[in-house]
Amino acid sequence: MQTVALARPFGENNGRHHLHLELREAFPSARIVTVEHHQAHAASAYYASPFEYASVLTLDRSGDFRCGSRWRAAGNQLHLEKEISYPDSLGDLYSRVTHLLGFQPDADEHKVQWLSTAGTPDLAALFRGILVQDGVGLRVDRSWFDNDRMNGGGFSARFYMALGLDDGAEIPADMKPRIAAGLQAAIERLVVEMAGEGENLCLAGGLALNALLVAALERSGHWKNVFVQPAAGNSGTAIGAAYHAWHSVHGRDQRSPMTTLALGPCYTSEEIKKVIENCKLGFRYLLTTDEVLDAAVSQLAADKIVAWMQGRMEFGPRALGQRSILASPLNPYSTENLNVFIKHREPFRKFAASVPVELASEYFDVGRNARFLATVGKVRDGHRKTFESAVLGDGLVRVHTVDAQENPLFHKLLLAWGRKTGLPVLYNTSFNLFGDPLVCTPRDAVRSFYSSGIDALVVGNFLLEK
Repeated sequence: MQTVALARPFGENNGRHHLHLELREAFPSARIVTVEHHQAHAASAYYASPFEYASVLTLDRSGDFRCGSRWRAAGNQLHLEKEISYPDSLGDLYSRVTHLLGFQPDADEHKVQWLSTAGTPDLAALFRGILVQDGVGLRVDRSWFDNDRMNGGGFSARFYMALGLDDGAEIPADMKPRIAAGLQAAIERLVVEMAGEGENLCLAGGLALNALLVAALERSGHWKNVFVQPAAGNSGTAIGAAYHAWHSVHGRDQRSPMTTLALGPCYTSEEIKKVIENCKLGFRYLLTTDEVLDAAVSQLAADKIVAWMQGRMEFGPRALGQRSILASPLNPYSTENLNVFIKHREPFRKFAASVPVELASEYFDVGRNARFLATVGKVRDGHRKTFESAVLGDGLVRVHTVDAQENPLFHKLLLAWGRKTGLPVLYNTSFNLFGDPLVCTPRDAVRSFYSSGIDALVVGNFLLEK
């Protein structure tokens, strides 16, 4: 029997108030299954993991009036142990601080995460006091907020007083990293406590997109294995709803762990060529895989910034070598060029270092979630000078480990770059501009290439240069 699974809550955007009727019309023979928000998060984490049993923790801002849950999982079953109801929300506090620091809430929380690496966590006790009440545990103290204040995260006079500022004052620039670091430290400590200890831990929900938090859980020593669902935000609940329908509705025992995020569309040479010629652009067609690799390596060795579009688009918010902008770590100006002239973003936001998984330990100390760029690692002492432009705080670096079976072409590119330079590592950031989503189509790629300071574009077997 055909089944359509939907994760709650349902939006009513664009005046679509009758989604259930539209689905019934589109799938007249299907069973329509709706899945509670945090159950979908939990399913997306556990069933995507390689574990036969685990504890599952989901944390976000809010969803179906809940902002967290804890589950016990075994085989094809998930059992709810505890729920956290809104407004006792770690995600809500993170969004409020995002707004306080001048960023866009529900969009720019990742900026606060990276900004935290530039500050000292001396304000951690302040944020823990907002979240945790003696004798109660997690219980947000609403006296720190002003419901009538719409700007700056809605913090109250009490909060500004604790910072030593006048009520509603603009946050000084030199205080922003301290605030971000205090929040991040408090969140990390509290989530480690909430997670407890055991053998296998799975994570999902918007807070699980926080790579520093994932790394803190990996390094806590409380768990033998930690797995984070890499598309941990609300988009990942679609995967969770499908998993739930398979295991809980249809009662299937067969597991299908997540082995790749290259789940999006790909394009043939004919489709790419049609776009390029339609735009009346010059190009060079590369006949073989070796020619593709040689062309990219030559551009990178000349300190060029290269856009790389190959195969199926990544699902989720991170570029994993299908839709990436690449640069050489050996070029001391790589990060400046990427931030200032291409991405137009804050200097505290660093770039990932992509490395073949079998060689990663030579350069970095990092957990298994680096496969999907969902954690951070540390640069090994002998290589700190090489990667200093990508370092966050005390030797931290975003690491992306690349598996030959999952992404063979990108893996070959890293090895070819290593043969050329002796360093099989490339800086990797998402191929998108100005807050746009990742490029998807060849037309997206061409538009972004010619709207930026990128030097060369390798799309399929085609090379475009400026």
